[in-house]
Amino acid sequence: MSDIYVLVHGAWHTGADLEQVATVMRGAGHTVYCPTLAGNRPSDDRANAGLEDAIASAIEYIEERDLKDIRLVGHSYGGMVISGVVDRVPQRIRRLVYLNAFVPHDGESAMDMVPSYYAGVFEEQAALQRNSVMLPFDVWRDCYMNDGDLALAESCYKRLNPHPYRTFTDKITLRRPLHEIPVGRSYVNCQQDITMPHSMPWHPRLSERLGLYRLVECPGGHETLFSNPKRLAQALLEAGRD
Repeated sequence: MSDIYVLVHGAWHTGADLEQVATVMRGAGHTVYCPTLAGNRPSDDRANAGLEDAIASAIEYIEERDLKDIRLVGHSYGGMVISGVVDRVPQRIRRLVYLNAFVPHDGESAMDMVPSYYAGVFEEQAALQRNSVMLPFDVWRDCYMNDGDLALAESCYKRLNPHPYRTFTDKITLRRPLHEIPVGRSYVNCQQDITMPHSMPWHPRLSERLGLYRLVECPGGHETLFSNPKRLAQALLEAGRD
């Protein structure tokens, strides 16, 4: 049976970064879309792009193609976006899949869910870079690409683009808690993801906010989409199935 997946990228990324994963999923017979969110397109104004712009761009992408019964996947920051999408157009979503991703409460921002040292670094960068932020390479290498070799880390780092700071600090508006929305919910936890400290883990700290949900775990770090796209595709299919 062919299912429809929409893969929503994380910060510093574009939809193209998920194409290796999407190719494997398409090979299994599924239809997979990889949009690039407002704020991460080459010509976007990163100084002013906010979270609502990103959410609206995802909804526009879905509605333009009249997509329904979607398995909507959000990676990292993409969890903020898919939470806004399902709040606005729940009738189009069959299942939410959070991939080491933020699961917000109403009135919460991504910065509210990260350690203070991240918030401090990003605030300093935003002040110097017209309200955009980039990951320093040493943070990328040690925390995000800890499961890949140096050559892969360097080549993938070159793909990253400055990210609009406002999308991290804007507080999301949700009409009801995510666990009350009548769609399926899954969380994929890559077990070697160390972007969050052990005292503030993605899972179960954020995953449990989904209420009743399906947990799928697989080996890999935060950027398994680069280091092992085949294995990540398998995990997403396990998470998205009926």
